[in-house]
Amino acid sequence: MRRVPMQPDDTRTAAPGSEDLPILVRRTSFFERRAVRQALPWVVIAGMFVFWEVFVRVFSVPEFVLPAPSAIFHELWRWRVPILENSWQTLMTTLVGFAFAIVIGAIGGVALGSSRIIYDGFYPALIAFNSIPKVAVIPVLVIWFGIGTVPAVITAFLLSFFPILVNVATGIATVEPELRDVLRALGASKRQVIMKVGLPRAMPYFFASLKIAMTVAFVGSIVAETVAANAGIGHLMLVASSRFEVPLAFAGLIVTGLMGVGMYVICVAIEQRMTGWAMRGSDGVAFGN
Repeated sequence: MRRVPMQPDDTRTAAPGSEDLPILVRRTSFFERRAVRQALPWVVIAGMFVFWEVFVRVFSVPEFVLPAPSAIFHELWRWRVPILENSWQTLMTTLVGFAFAIVIGAIGGVALGSSRIIYDGFYPALIAFNSIPKVAVIPVLVIWFGIGTVPAVITAFLLSFFPILVNVATGIATVEPELRDVLRALGASKRQVIMKVGLPRAMPYFFASLKIAMTVAFVGSIVAETVAANAGIGHLMLVASSRFEVPLAFAGLIVTGLMGVGMYVICVAIEQRMTGWAMRGSDGVAFGN
């Protein structure tokens, strides 16, 4: 018996609105991916704390060795007023040093990236200076400025200055020579090339360096406060450690981490606002969300 091939039924019509289903599916999956990405950091953090708590309780780790998160949060609430006062001191110290690092690092980066003579003359010295442990500089700063806020500000500046300088210089120096030659042939001055092409090209590098510099600025402030300060989270942690109040010391670490994450989020938000054109992925979602 001969088998007759099936022919598509041309009389059937698509359901009203069915042509919009692929668009709706894409939109739904987009929002689902975005929601998962936004919730994932909180899930990971919560999982880390749960694992930490279970580990300490199962293995009966002494509190002076590794306190449980419950003990840390208890001390965080118990000493909330001193912690807030010292956190404010550390935050202000870090922001002042970070602000100086942004200004001087950006200006120095433009100078290094736009002039080969300045680059060849200063870059080796900057590398040598950045290789010096900043902890070794703090005693000298104490001799010059005394114990207090100034050494912490300078230490935060010294640690966060170099990443900004190098990244801005890299962004300006990597402008294509062909593009630079074309602009010069069209009558643009060297300053106009830097302002119109070099600086926009350096913006992604600049904001990438800010996210690194902000975290190391907190490191500089905390280290200086443990050595040469009478206020701040570093000083609080030093006092807590001397009294074997380890949960309070860990509470200071958590507060420092929260401040660092907060400043990082602010930097990312500004970066997306200023350089969103350079951060788009193939799915239309800016990396870093």
